[in-house]
Amino acid sequence: MFTPILIVGAGQAAAQAAETLRKKGHVGPLIVVGDEDLLPYQRPPLSKKYLAGAMEKDRLLFRHADHYAQHAVDLHLGFAVANLDAAAHRVEVTDGSHFEYEKLLLATGSRPRLLPVLGAELAGVHYLRTAADVDRLRTEMKPGSRAVIIGGGYIGLEVASTCRESGLNVTVVEAADRVMGRVISPVVSRFYEAEHARHGVQVLLNARLGELVSADPPGAGNRRVSAVRLADGRELPADFVLVAVGVVANDALALAAGLACEDGILVDEYCRTSDAAIWAAGDCVRQRNRHFDLSVRLESVDNAFEQGTSAALNMLGLATVHDKVPWFWSDQFDLKMVIVGLAAGHDQVVVRGDPASRAFSVCYLKRGELIAVESVNHIKDQMAARKLIPARARPDPAKLANDSIALKDTL
Repeated sequence: MFTPILIVGAGQAAAQAAETLRKKGHVGPLIVVGDEDLLPYQRPPLSKKYLAGAMEKDRLLFRHADHYAQHAVDLHLGFAVANLDAAAHRVEVTDGSHFEYEKLLLATGSRPRLLPVLGAELAGVHYLRTAADVDRLRTEMKPGSRAVIIGGGYIGLEVASTCRESGLNVTVVEAADRVMGRVISPVVSRFYEAEHARHGVQVLLNARLGELVSADPPGAGNRRVSAVRLADGRELPADFVLVAVGVVANDALALAAGLACEDGILVDEYCRTSDAAIWAAGDCVRQRNRHFDLSVRLESVDNAFEQGTSAALNMLGLATVHDKVPWFWSDQFDLKMVIVGLAAGHDQVVVRGDPASRAFSVCYLKRGELIAVESVNHIKDQMAARKLIPARARPDPAKLANDSIALKDTL
C-alpha cells in the first residue's frame, strides 16, 4: 500500500508540483490541502484584470475539477493545516481530519504584512492576497470614489493603475523617498512616479502614517474608515483604503514543527528542508541562489513555478539542483516592466534608451558581469537578458549604453 505524497498549500508552487509528480511517474496517492475554497488559481491577475472586472473567476484557475479527478489528485480545500507532526509524518487539519505522508511538500506561500497603526481594524480597510480579497475590494470601486493606497510597491502601484483606469480618485502613500525602492533603480522609480502622476494618481513620498480615522462616533458598530491621517497632521479623505506594505512568509507551521526557518523555510539546493522527508517551494522558502551566491526569499510566480517543479522531481528521487536565474514582472497602465536577475552587489549601472520614449532598460554590472536588467516596454532586452545573465555575459559598457545596438550584440 502506498503512503501518500502530501502537499500543504494550493497556489502556484503546489499546483506545479502536483502536475510534475503525476507527469514524472508518481502513481501513489497525492493529496493537496489548501485553506481557500477555490481550486488552485493564478494570482498575478488579481491586482489587474480580475480586479478591473476584465477576467472571470473561472479563468483564474490553473485546471478545472475534472482534470484533478482524472489524475487522481485529491484536493482537500477550504481548511488550513493546524499542526504538523514531523516525527509521526502526520498533519492535522482545522476541520478535524488528518493525513499521513511518506513525503511532504510545504507550499504555504505568504500573507500580507499587517498595518500596525490605530484604526487598521476599521471597515473599509483592505488587503490583497486572495480572490476573495479582490471580490470584497471590487464592491468599493465605484467611479469617483476616493482610494488611498498605503505602500508604493508592485501591488500598491498595480492596484493604483487599475483603480485609476476604473475612474477612481487615487492617492498612494509611500514612506520611502521613491516607489518600488526595494527592487528597482532610481531611474525606473522616477519614471513610474511620473507616469502615475500623468495618469492622475497622487503619489506622496516620505509620507509617514499616523492613523486611520473614522467619522463614525466611538462605540458605534462596524465603524468605517473615512480618512488616512499622516504623521505630519495631513488628512487624506478615503472611501476605502488598501494596505500594500509587503508580505511575510507563512513559515509558522514549519517553525512549530522544528524545521529550520529564517524569514522563510530554509531549504538546500534540492528544495529539501532540515527534515529529510519534507521539501518546500514558493514564497515561503529561503534558499541560497547558486548563480548569485545569495540567500534569498523570492516572491514571484516564476520562482514558485520553478521551485515547485524542482521540489517534485527531487521528491521522486530525480536529483535536480534548483539554480534558476529569477525574473519578475509588473503591469501598470500600458507599461510592462520585467526584471531579470538580482542587482545586489552591483558596481556599475548603464541605462539603455531614453525613459522619455517609454521603452528603455537599466543594466547592472558586477566586476564586468551582467547580473540584472530592468526593462520597461523593451521585450528584446528582457528576452536577451534571460539568456545573457545565466551565461555570465560580460558586455562592453560603451556598447551597452548604445540602444541602437541589440543587447545580445554588446558582448
